Amino acid sequence: MIKRYAIIIFFALLLFGGLFGWKFFQISQAIKNIPIPPPPVVAATHVQRSEWQSYLSGVGSLVAVAGIEVNSEVAGKVKAIHFESGESVQRGHLLVELDSSTDEAELKGLEAAYQLERVKFTRSQQLIARHFISKSDFDLNKATLDEAKAIVIAKKATIEKKRIVAPFAGQLGIRKVNVGQYLAPGDAIVPLQQLNPIYADFTLPEQHLANLNVNQAVSLTVQAYPEKVFDGRITAINSGIDESTRSVKIRATLNNAERLLHPGMFVNVQVLLSGTKSVLTVPDTAISYNPYGDSVFVIESGKPGLTVQLKQIVTGETREGRVEIVKGLNENERVVSAGQVKLRNGMPVTLDKLPAPGERETAP
Repeated sequence: MIKRYAIIIFFALLLFGGLFGWKFFQISQAIKNIPIPPPPVVAATHVQRSEWQSYLSGVGSLVAVAGIEVNSEVAGKVKAIHFESGESVQRGHLLVELDSSTDEAELKGLEAAYQLERVKFTRSQQLIARHFISKSDFDLNKATLDEAKAIVIAKKATIEKKRIVAPFAGQLGIRKVNVGQYLAPGDAIVPLQQLNPIYADFTLPEQHLANLNVNQAVSLTVQAYPEKVFDGRITAINSGIDESTRSVKIRATLNNAERLLHPGMFVNVQVLLSGTKSVLTVPDTAISYNPYGDSVFVIESGKPGLTVQLKQIVTGETREGRVEIVKGLNENERVVSAGQVKLRNGMPVTLDKLPAPGERETAP
């Protein structure tokens, strides 16, 4: 009986083993027949050597050559406004008149008192010549006359200060007063900025101080006009170094006839240096930027074809879509400029035969 069961188990195992072997054979053949995917297609470019104009980069702000809040020196009620917000004005342009009717009435009384003192003093001159009055009485009359005259001058000055004028030529901002409004001394009326020329104040690290000179050319850009470059000259270098930042403050002056630049704008500044520097560059699209370091895929020739190797690099400046390579690449090495996402180190690749605008190159 036992022998019979053993024979049955043996043939069952033999049957299942045969079925398993046949299935394994079928799967192996299917795997062999699966087509191998072609290498990914990438765009390539060469590491190029370029001559770049040397310059120092900094950031700063635009500052008006002259900029103030026009205000009132004396108290009074606004009688008339003679400007519009945003208007360009010349020096001496009447901006605001304060009510001076009370002061003008008082001035008439003061002028009458002054004239009376003049008459008294003239009489005193005649009397002292005849020794009819003492020298002290004469001096008292002279002092009284001078005091009356000073009071008249002071009142006229007060009336004149109620005619508020532009202290220099420039562009007005938005007015802050209305007719009938009472102004206390120091109350703001309207901003006034002289916009042409205009200053650009910026800072650079102290180690660059030896490369800076008055009248040195600078160029700058602002966010409002990113495609436009504004040119100017260094007109002042601060005499001291900021101890907290170890930087020096520099002022450049720019022509602003078009009134495109305004005080307070953030600026990127380039101070042009003499000569050029030779640099290795690649397109910005060729670089993979990572927190642990920048890298590129270098294309290498091998068997049976091209492969890519990941290389860590050190980058420098970026200009017009190209990045300076400080360390990690050699001139004329080929790097992947598009298609890096699908790549792994050592993977075979095929070069794109159709050059893309700007960066791609056809494989030689």
